[in-house]
Amino acid sequence: ISICRDLPNIEVITFSVNGISDLEPLNQCQNLSELYLRKNNITSLNELFYLKNLPRLRVLWLSENPCCGSDPHRYRMTVLRNLPSLQKLDNQAVTEEELSQALVDGEEITAPPARRSVENGCPESTESSAADSTTETESELLNFSLEETNKIREELGMKPVPRDKFSSFSPRETDCNRKKRNNVLNAILLLMKELDVEGLEIIQQTVGRRLQAFRKKELQEE
Repeated sequence: ISICRDLPNIEVITFSVNGISDLEPLNQCQNLSELYLRKNNITSLNELFYLKNLPRLRVLWLSENPCCGSDPHRYRMTVLRNLPSLQKLDNQAVTEEELSQALVDGEEITAPPARRSVENGCPESTESSAADSTTETESELLNFSLEETNKIREELGMKPVPRDKFSSFSPRETDCNRKKRNNVLNAILLLMKELDVEGLEIIQQTVGRRLQAFRKKELQEE
């Protein structure tokens, strides 16, 4: 997620199911309008502090993070009190009545959370990882990752990835490898949106050469 510090004009970010715990890199994304962070490792609602100054943020999906706690009403009211410009939270439309109630039932967040020693990506303890804290099946994880990847590709004007071509990103890999691969994939797709024609042509040439190298290596191994 640290790549977002270099993408101040990014408008849509999809980082669900990635073990993310720190939202500080997002506080400079002033054009951000949609943020998808479902099933990560965000432990404190104080992370919302970094989103409070994003004027265009209208859609946030934060559910199934530890910070949601056991009281869904308190969670939703706190999010809406601190982000009153949201139009949709966790795939549910925000109403004027909720925004008024949030001023009473929600908690005002005035400071960022205390910094943690664990970096974003693969936590040192697997017990705290978002992937281990859920009973979601591998098939469901794959479907969700595929759906969000194709959403990004649609934003970029690219064709969707067929399910059979997405198998190389299967959650059967270790959690650490899967999260790293998904982070790299999302970062590349997001950065491509910032490139002009010349930049995209350079990417195309580089990818072509790398694919040729991989194929040559596979032939040699056979």
